[in-house]
Amino acid sequence: QVQLVESGGGLVQAGGSLTLSCTASTRTFSTYNMGWFRQAPGKEREFVAATRWSGGSTDYRGSVKGRFTISRDNAKNTVYLQMNSLKPEDTAVYYCAADRNSGTYYLEGAYRYWGQGTQVTVSS
Repeated sequence: QVQLVESGGGLVQAGGSLTLSCTASTRTFSTYNMGWFRQAPGKEREFVAATRWSGGSTDYRGSVKGRFTISRDNAKNTVYLQMNSLKPEDTAVYYCAADRNSGTYYLEGAYRYWGQGTQVTVSS
């Protein structure tokens, strides 16, 4: 069982930045593919970004490309989501997810383990 704990959410003005962190309770973190998803009020959870276990490959949803960056530090068992130029439509609860298997990275079903989420609110 892997536990994931997100942190770094908060309230920020439009155009501002936040960095989310997700720390995993496993000594084999480097073998896990990691993803970030988000869920806005009244909407379904959606894919935001993903990084492979090697860290050499990343993917983003179109609306965050060029503004968000996913990275990982395997020595710290942590994956990050750097979010710049935030917009009110980025407001959501952000979740990190993990799985060892190489599934379809933008689908929730590809990830077995999920964090509790951290709230990001962007004011206009």
